[in-house]
Amino acid sequence: MALNPYDLFDIRSLLSEEERAVQNTVARFTDERVRPIIGDAFDQARFPKELVSEIADLGLLGSSLPEQYGGGGLNAVSYGLICQELERGDSGIRSFVSVQSSLCMYPIYAYGSEEQRMRWLPDMAAGKVIGCFGLTEPQGGSDPASMKTNAKRDGDDWILNGSKMWITNGNLADIAIVWAQTEDGIQGFVVEKDFAGFKAQEIHKKMSLRASVTSALFFDNVRVPEANRLPNVKGLKGPLGCLTQARYGITWGPIGAAIACLDEVLDYTKERILFERPVAATQSAQIKMAEMARRITLAQLLSLQLGRLKDAGNMQPAQVSLAKWNNCRMAIDIARECRDLLGGAGITTEHAAIRHALNLESVITYEGTETVHQLVIGRELTGINAF
Repeated sequence: MALNPYDLFDIRSLLSEEERAVQNTVARFTDERVRPIIGDAFDQARFPKELVSEIADLGLLGSSLPEQYGGGGLNAVSYGLICQELERGDSGIRSFVSVQSSLCMYPIYAYGSEEQRMRWLPDMAAGKVIGCFGLTEPQGGSDPASMKTNAKRDGDDWILNGSKMWITNGNLADIAIVWAQTEDGIQGFVVEKDFAGFKAQEIHKKMSLRASVTSALFFDNVRVPEANRLPNVKGLKGPLGCLTQARYGITWGPIGAAIACLDEVLDYTKERILFERPVAATQSAQIKMAEMARRITLAQLLSLQLGRLKDAGNMQPAQVSLAKWNNCRMAIDIARECRDLLGGAGITTEHAAIRHALNLESVITYEGTETVHQLVIGRELTGINAF
């Protein structure tokens, strides 16, 4: 029996019936709705907002949250498969879902009050309220503890000042989950877009994640009610807990991007004739594509085991770091190699490889750079903090 070139170890056979159904549904959506338009959207630097209601109708926003809050109650592996299939279309689409689900809905669910959960989560799951996550600052990057954004008590309210940078969904968002220094440590606030003094400014001239909205956020004496403070967490463990959730999904997403690139070159190299034979008939091309399949298989096994650990309640942040590091590096290397195999045609967005390669420059950087995750593993091995 012929092997599936995108699943050489039949990892799909390890999935439950529900997990396979989730993957099939999202794969079909990606093939029918995302891939036909995403090249043009990337060219135009346009996020395809028309897909948001369809994404919501499929239950992909907050899919792991309980049904009482509008979620789907899906397990971690199912969420991972959602990320994989969406990123097979484009990293920008997966980023939108990651931010909405893991960085905005999750902190409201995990750190918010019951009133806040009922106020925001059902509408967020329905795509009626879009969120963004405000942690990174212009001077901060990989050092969130150095944040300058601050919130000070003023009667029953808080006065918020500062700025955030590289914020996915910023100009789409109805609410922002903003982390700020207070006299009692770092705390989270739900900032509504119509609060006076709050401004989102879209970042242009991007060569990566062009089909995604990226913004800077500014807070000038923004008055935030106490009812909008997330009451159940203080300190960096709040935002870092959100990032662990999002990074988990990111370990799966690049697998989809890599599969999309391999799929494209398998077809192209069979049809492209050079020196009177298909490029696919050359040893160099076969060795390159075999290497891609090997690395995709290892990444699939890594993320599946990570998902099983997460579903069992045993996942550790360092394990997420290892998978994010490995899988992003795998995907960006494959995208670049596929661009090369496509020759001159590979530089256009009529093919997917250059788009995925450019997008992955962001994916390998956000939610912790490759170097940061290497140092996380180094600290785990040695017990010494080298940050």
